[in-house]
Amino acid sequence: MSDPIKNSRIDPASFRDPSGFVFVRDGTVYRQVNKACQKDFDLLLGSGLYGKLVAARLLIPHVDAGLDAAQTADAYKVIKPDQVPFVSYPYEWCFGQLKDAASVTLQIQQMALEMGMSLKDASAYNIQFVNGRPVMIDTLSFEKYREGSPWVAYRQFCQHFLAPLALMSLTDIRLGQLLRVYIDGIPLDLASELLPFRTRFSFSLLTHIRLHARSQKRYADTSIKTISRKMSKRSLLGLIDNLQSAVRSLDWQPEDTTWGDYYEHTNYTPAALQHKKALVSQYLERLNPSRVWDLGANTGLYSRLAADRGIPTVAFDVDPAAVEKNYRECVKNKDTSLLPLLLDLTNPSPDLGWENTERKAALKRSTDDTVMALALVHHLAIANNLPLPMVAHFFARICRSLIIEFVPKSDSQTQRLLASREDIFPDYAREGFEKAFADVFQITDSQNIKESERTMYLMERK
Repeated sequence: MSDPIKNSRIDPASFRDPSGFVFVRDGTVYRQVNKACQKDFDLLLGSGLYGKLVAARLLIPHVDAGLDAAQTADAYKVIKPDQVPFVSYPYEWCFGQLKDAASVTLQIQQMALEMGMSLKDASAYNIQFVNGRPVMIDTLSFEKYREGSPWVAYRQFCQHFLAPLALMSLTDIRLGQLLRVYIDGIPLDLASELLPFRTRFSFSLLTHIRLHARSQKRYADTSIKTISRKMSKRSLLGLIDNLQSAVRSLDWQPEDTTWGDYYEHTNYTPAALQHKKALVSQYLERLNPSRVWDLGANTGLYSRLAADRGIPTVAFDVDPAAVEKNYRECVKNKDTSLLPLLLDLTNPSPDLGWENTERKAALKRSTDDTVMALALVHHLAIANNLPLPMVAHFFARICRSLIIEFVPKSDSQTQRLLASREDIFPDYAREGFEKAFADVFQITDSQNIKESERTMYLMERK
């Protein structure tokens, strides 16, 4: 019989909450509920709030795993939640994803208040995208509501959701990346400085960001008990309603960008496009992967060839407009197997947080299976000066199977990259590409795409 302690690993991101923690045992995620959280956990289940949230697909469901799996002596329960296919972080979400996550958090808080409970934290990290929808994963975030108490997670909500949404909507979409620097949420005084002057005339942003920031500064050295003011439930529900209105009022429309509008200006003929789709479908059918990463996915045209087969697919792209368009298409079509995310392959999400272990690097969050890299290599090799052997070894590190496209120098898209720079890439040719990748992959198939100079490859790691 295996030792549950010996075969387990406590999640490095799960050390701040005395109510319990997440641990992984034999590849399965569990959550330990400590005795300190017994009353709140029982109330969550006994009040009917848990069942209502699960039925609404707002909270991830769980089953009781029994105390045999307990990791410490102060365990009250051990639960096994439904597993999240791929864990993502707020700085990898597009504007629409962060906005939907904010709305879900407020909806949960409203439902909790109506049933005698409240969220004690409103961290964006408590939300994950499962089956195409934002869902709360932290069952221990709920506590009994006490009449007259303010919302203790109000500041956290503003820093994790409202401030970045306002900055992305009203200043610059790229400011969402501040969440990668400030993993506990964007400081409200910084957000206040970066927001345009006109936001002083927005009641919600003036109240929840600018005046909130001043209040934080004024009472920075004052006891929480001293500054706490009683707030009726009615007033608290009014606060939540006002925050919901503030979130709804923020919007961002992706403008046409070089890559967000790529498919409308590609040099593929209709026949070439259809042949490329057919080759990708053929390779997916042959591989039958358990999961797929599409790197440089743009708006997800080819990602959907995998996702429509029911294969959990993560579509990474560096362009916020492309990811936003992809996500909106997912919402429109109610896609359940496709997760669009922001990722710059030349500077991917790193290990962050305490001892660089709280938030895991993007490329460490999934076991390797199949990667698609379509019309990507010329960006890495030419736009970013990455030697082809380095590119090949990178792919060999993250996947077992590779569906990859080679775009030659003569292609108009490659010519665009070379237009403003000297051609210092003598090895960038089909022969050099095959030689570099043959060191770490076995090329099992290659086919020229009809009516183009591009070539599709299917490779297996050696």
